Amino acid sequence: MSQFLQILGVILLSVALKTCWHPALRKLGSLMVLLSSFLIGYYLTDHWETGVFCALSWFFLPWLELLTRVRRMRLSLDHPLTRRFPPPRDEFPALPELTGELEEAGFDRVADTGWEWDEQSQFIRLFGKPDEAVQAAVTLVNQDDFLFYYVSFTSRGRDGTLWTTWNYPFAYSMKLPPAIRLNRVRGEETVAELLERHRQFLNREGIAPGRLAPVDPETLEAETERELNAQIAHNLHVGVFLPADEGKVRYSWRGLLFIWVQFLRDFVRLS
Repeated sequence: MSQFLQILGVILLSVALKTCWHPALRKLGSLMVLLSSFLIGYYLTDHWETGVFCALSWFFLPWLELLTRVRRMRLSLDHPLTRRFPPPRDEFPALPELTGELEEAGFDRVADTGWEWDEQSQFIRLFGKPDEAVQAAVTLVNQDDFLFYYVSFTSRGRDGTLWTTWNYPFAYSMKLPPAIRLNRVRGEETVAELLERHRQFLNREGIAPGRLAPVDPETLEAETERELNAQIAHNLHVGVFLPADEGKVRYSWRGLLFIWVQFLRDFVRLS
């Protein structure tokens, strides 16, 4: 019973620490998860090697998904964006609230668009704020009925550089082209806070307003489509993707390893 209480205590401590605001405490919470796994393996077998194996298994767990689903995925080289109806409220209940917050921040709603391929789809609601040369997007991702959403703010330089701030919740599964500068923040940020983070990001990068290209609502959808296709082409060029069927690509072993390393980075950085 004492061993069970020790494990339960470590688990409860890890949950409590992971809800703290300070990053160091959240990282300590992740260490407690590893410790609880070690204790389970050790107490069940009386071998510390089994405990170590149970603790390290967290780092290799993503390979189940990589080998069973991601490896079989086929993506289109060309992802044309098409106008789409908003998803049902029970599928994306936060959409009206996020739209209201963006409009309150001075953004104009531009288009509801997205793409769909096999069992994957994205719904994207685009916004523009011409006076700050900032684009906003609310994106709902559907991967085999697993849904999540994120908000992003993007400023385009006249030289083609993109500065993006977003709260994408997982390790990103593609390498970003050199022209994209990414500022990733935690998902607890409100829309107003995320926009302020983007302004601070531009200031840190030393981006004067004159370096930014104006936001044109008429071309916003086409520019978003072009940038998405450029990401896919870049990952094919660097070996994350390999050609598959005609007009399609798939993840290479190098690409699977890249996703796994991204997961490990997130485990350490965002735990």
